[in-house]
Amino acid sequence: MVVLNRIYTRTGDKGTTALATGERRPKYDLRITAYGTVDETNACLGLARLHTAGSEFDAMLGRIQNDLFDLGADLATPETGKPLPYEPLRITEAQVERLEREIDSLNEHLQPLRSFILPGGSPAAAALHLARTVCRRAERLVVELAADPQEKVSPAAVKFLNRLSDFLFVAARSANGQGARDVLWVPGQNR
Repeated sequence: MVVLNRIYTRTGDKGTTALATGERRPKYDLRITAYGTVDETNACLGLARLHTAGSEFDAMLGRIQNDLFDLGADLATPETGKPLPYEPLRITEAQVERLEREIDSLNEHLQPLRSFILPGGSPAAAALHLARTVCRRAERLVVELAADPQEKVSPAAVKFLNRLSDFLFVAARSANGQGARDVLWVPGQNR
């Protein structure tokens, strides 16, 4: 359980922050940037939920927001091989598989895609597309972190972000009347 008695601690005033293991790293460290961008994705989902309240997406997005906190905890607790006084929270394959089922469920009702689409259409779709692009940035950062031999990142964490961006794409299309109100890209339209 998390208990926050004070919001400011002054421990980051010199440009470092603590991982869940207690190790301090610069705030620009790639691991910090990666889980900070996961948090940014979560904030985008909160914004999207303002436009999806009462829809089938709202419950899905609520679960995903909790999963993103799990992912942030996973990334904030690097595997060091040293025992911890607690069981670290890790993203699981089951969370990835749930996303895949939800993608398939939403996708089966969508009109076939015959063009790239522009982010927009409805307010909900625009917000979901924004979340998708921030999620893709988080994914790139986590993949870069995982490529560092000194850093360990769970394969499920990378998969989760990859599936989440796919989910957000089909959710945006669903929010656009099952794709009927998608804004299609017209190549070279303004030449």
